[in-house]
Formats: sequence, structure tokens, C-alpha cells
Amino acid sequence: MSRAPTITIIDDDESVRVATESLVRSLGFGARSFASAEDFLGSTERSRTACVITDVQMPGMSGVELQSRLRAEGDPVPLIFITAFPEDRIRRQVDAAGAYGFLAKPFDGNEMIDCIDRALQASPRR
Repeated sequence: MSRAPTITIIDDDESVRVATESLVRSLGFGARSFASAEDFLGSTERSRTACVITDVQMPGMSGVELQSRLRAEGDPVPLIFITAFPEDRIRRQVDAAGAYGFLAKPFDGNEMIDCIDRALQASPRR
């Protein structure tokens, strides 16, 4: 029996973390959430994560900085970005680094599901 992939949600807004985690679990996936990119990077969940959904703007390390760090360390985990401030410049930057989605808050659940499906198809840890 194979285990359901684990999707990690990183957002400094607790209500967004809870809502996104509920959506992910309703799809039958495992879900873990963190209030910061630093907490995720220091966790044991990092190696088990099949996909990361991260806020762009957070105190400390931003979602964009997280993506850069993961790629610099050779970690190919797919990332989906969510943001209250959808700037084209940031979208282009994360897309160029391989993002699987860039969604404005509040995001549509079906759009998120499409992004998750694409990300998991490409994930080395499904």
C-alpha cells in the first residue's frame, strides 16, 4: 500500500494555513503546515514533502528566497506560490525557476487543485 503524498503549506497567516491544509486533506493527501520558511527548512518534513505551497511575502525568509535556497541546494521539490500581492515581476521570477502555480489570495480551490495535480506529476517524492 502506497502512502499519500505529503504537501507542505507555509504561510505566516494561520487562517490561510488552516484553510489550505483542509483543502489538501480533503483531496486525500497528507498535509503539514509551517508559519515560516525557516521552520520548514529546519524540520524533518522537508525530505518527505512532495510539494510546497508557500506564501510569497512572509517575515524572515520570503517564498521566493525559499525557492532560491531549495534550488541552490539541489532540492527539486515543486513549489506553488500564493500571495495577496500578485506582482508580475515576482510571477515571472518564480515561473522562471519552475513554479507550478502563482495564485492570488483568496485563490479558487479548483485552480489550486490543478496546480497540485501538475506539481505532483513532476514531483520526485510522490
